[in-house]
Amino acid sequence: MSKLPNDRPGLDDPRNAAYAWTRFRRILLAMAATAMACALLVVAYLWGRDGPLPLVFIGLTIAGVWATIMMAALLMGLMFLSSGTGHDDQVEDRVGKDVLGEDEERE
Repeated sequence: MSKLPNDRPGLDDPRNAAYAWTRFRRILLAMAATAMACALLVVAYLWGRDGPLPLVFIGLTIAGVWATIMMAALLMGLMFLSSGTGHDDQVEDRVGKDVLGEDEERE
């Protein structure tokens, strides 16, 4: 098992990876329920404001609101997964050395 400079094993350690992906799935499941609740609240608001809505409009509204929230949750979750497990620290920053002239080690 390779260690990182900050002594976090990253996603190379099977136990650490299993824990991180389980936590990620649990967060996405909670966000899916929250997104569905938000979508239903939007439909309820529109129904209360404009009266009865066509079924197609209800379905597309729920799908659009749910998909938008889930896309944001997925991308934000992957960002925190990558950062929290030390996966980001495994990437070598070649641009900083070659282009920007940074030669000192980052902390």
